[in-house]
Amino acid sequence: MDLRKIQRLIEILQSSDVTEIEVTEGEQSIRINRGAPALMQAPAATVYTAIPSAAPAATPAAGAAGAAPAPTSAEPAGHALKSPMVGTFYRAPTPDAAPFVQEGDMVKAGQTLCIIEAMKLLNEIEADVSGRVVKILVENGQPVEYGEPLFIIDTNV
Repeated sequence: MDLRKIQRLIEILQSSDVTEIEVTEGEQSIRINRGAPALMQAPAATVYTAIPSAAPAATPAAGAAGAAPAPTSAEPAGHALKSPMVGTFYRAPTPDAAPFVQEGDMVKAGQTLCIIEAMKLLNEIEADVSGRVVKILVENGQPVEYGEPLFIIDTNV
């Protein structure tokens, strides 16, 4: 299934009252759910682990305690490049290759920053703005969710 079709399905889902959509093309099937990420179905051959405690944990902790969460939730200011899909984050094209970018590197809009593997497909994720990479928020090989921030890019350089 084409990445553009998947992104279009996500856009349709976000702009409507529908909370879940499932599309099957031949042997390929995709289900997109904008509800709670606690339950996640994956193909039998590939298992993705939902990380509900990653993003939601910061929100309740910030509201419950005043001083403790400030250092953990204090992200650098700048543009947050978010994951366009669920998958596994990779910083380099191959395990022995140099990463696409490092913190402090200057990037241009359209430059490849990482790869997200989804359903055995490697999807290059490109910068949507030009600037300096301030922070890489995800570790190599870590599963990522749709909409999860991956990079912080300072556009005021």
